[in-house]
Amino acid sequence: MASGVTVTEDVVTVFNEMKVRKAQANEDEKKKRKKAVMFCLSEDKKHIILEEGREILQGDVGETVEDPYLHFVKLLPPNDCRYALYDATYETKETKKEDLVFIFWAPDSAPLKSKMIYASSKDAIKKKFTGIKHEWQVNGFEDIKERRTLAEKLGGSSVVTLEGSPL
Repeated sequence: MASGVTVTEDVVTVFNEMKVRKAQANEDEKKKRKKAVMFCLSEDKKHIILEEGREILQGDVGETVEDPYLHFVKLLPPNDCRYALYDATYETKETKKEDLVFIFWAPDSAPLKSKMIYASSKDAIKKKFTGIKHEWQVNGFEDIKERRTLAEKLGGSSVVTLEGSPL
């Protein structure tokens, strides 16, 4: 069931910027690239918007953010739903990879009304995020706190590291 919620242009712009990795980008541009972002519903519950201040930039990694995955998990609100994009860097036994993961965060502790509107609005945001290979619905910190869980979503048992850390 669709909720009638619309996705703002800012959300689409951020997605496209994260999706297109410019190989010729200079160091400054690489540092400003987003590693993770969160999206929420607007106050009036009519639009999916970029959640201000809830992001990790590539340039933060190794500076103010030691472990981007754990930092991302800490950004998730314990009692409300969110959508997120996470730019996962991982290694399989054969190669290094980067993939965008769309995460639907719906903790059991979130209010039922919030879970319902986020669930019914998910298709609106997914339609804008063309080419996403990995989608993950998470219902609590138990499901997301271990990096191995994300690694399994990305490539099963062939993944050996996530964000430079062994599993």
